[in-house]
Amino acid sequence: MVNNSGTKTISTMGFNPVFHTENKIYQELQEAFDNGVNAEKATHVFYYGAGCWDSKLKGIVNNALMRIFFKANIEVQHDLLGAARATCGREPGIACILGTGSNSCLYDGADVTDNVTNLGYLIGDEGSGTHLGKSLVRAYFYRELPLELKEELDKVYPGGKEKMLSHIYGKETPNVYLASFTRFMSQHKNHPFIQRLLYSSFAEFIDRHARKYHNHLSLPVHFIGSVAYYFQDVIRVVLEERAMRPGNFIQKPIDNLVSFHLEN
Repeated sequence: MVNNSGTKTISTMGFNPVFHTENKIYQELQEAFDNGVNAEKATHVFYYGAGCWDSKLKGIVNNALMRIFFKANIEVQHDLLGAARATCGREPGIACILGTGSNSCLYDGADVTDNVTNLGYLIGDEGSGTHLGKSLVRAYFYRELPLELKEELDKVYPGGKEKMLSHIYGKETPNVYLASFTRFMSQHKNHPFIQRLLYSSFAEFIDRHARKYHNHLSLPVHFIGSVAYYFQDVIRVVLEERAMRPGNFIQKPIDNLVSFHLEN
């Protein structure tokens, strides 16, 4: 897609060098850029992605990109820096990611200076879609879900206990399946029970992550990701109760990152 500014948008699958090899990333990129992109004319390539936290993992992505954009200067960074640049620009702030998973960092206007460890969906990911999905599924199985919500959930997810547990324990990417329950929560987000689940999950994220950063009471707290974007009203309440300042809520950071690099 080409917009009025002349920017062309091409979508690919999501990459993570923890799980995807250089060849897999290269093949996907080669197919995506095969039509309509002259790789030889590229002078700079900026990549932000999950899993790019050390030189070895960044190297996997960098090598795949070099095989296509062999004349360009390539910069591969962790998605946290991308989140910070997209939300904070050149100003200090706290940048948070709330999507299928969650993460956060302290940003000084140039670099990420602190990061509370992200423990992943098995024992962490507070405030994420996976974390919210877990809370709803637990309430369903522990007979805590109000009857009207249980009946609605049974309609949306037919098959009950056996099918849910099969998806969670018998298939790949159970975190993605659990995060899919946020759609149901969004459709019923005004129900008091869902409101409590949302508040509890976001409060846990803020308390365990964002409040650990220096100057968290004076810096804006920014968010990217669909979970943060669609439930921002609840997140704002959590922040304001803690005398913290809500910043930007952005569903997808790509447009802001394009602007960041064009301006810098």
